[in-house]
Amino acid sequence: MTILILHGPNLNLLGLKASKLKTRLTLDKVNRAIRKHVRGKGITLKIIQTHKEYLAINFIQRNRNSADGLVIIPTSWAKYNQTIFETINITELETAAVYFDESYSFGTNEEDSIFVSNKIKSFSGEPLKAIVSAIDHLTNK
Repeated sequence: MTILILHGPNLNLLGLKASKLKTRLTLDKVNRAIRKHVRGKGITLKIIQTHKEYLAINFIQRNRNSADGLVIIPTSWAKYNQTIFETINITELETAAVYFDESYSFGTNEEDSIFVSNKIKSFSGEPLKAIVSAIDHLTNK
């Protein structure tokens, strides 16, 4: 099973948000933790972080035939990015959209998101827990 992980805009700055909360959570630590979570479960992860819409779209399109699901942490894309939303819908990839709780939020929460369809399930909460829940949801389909 292959799961795509798409970290959206500014998630490379997760450590700055975390430092204000007196924690040491970084994007690298998140990626290491989710790799550890899937170890030994027959799951391959393909992970990318980008600010560029076209790279996100290329990532989804190029991997659509080999992937079994997509976890997207869309941050600001969740409010207005119709093209990424359309790409997810056209590819029909089973998708989990992750939104961070208020303390880690990058400004967009689940209620503000346009990423709503029968192929997209939303997860909210503390970053690592929400991402792991999203992965578990996709692997239990």
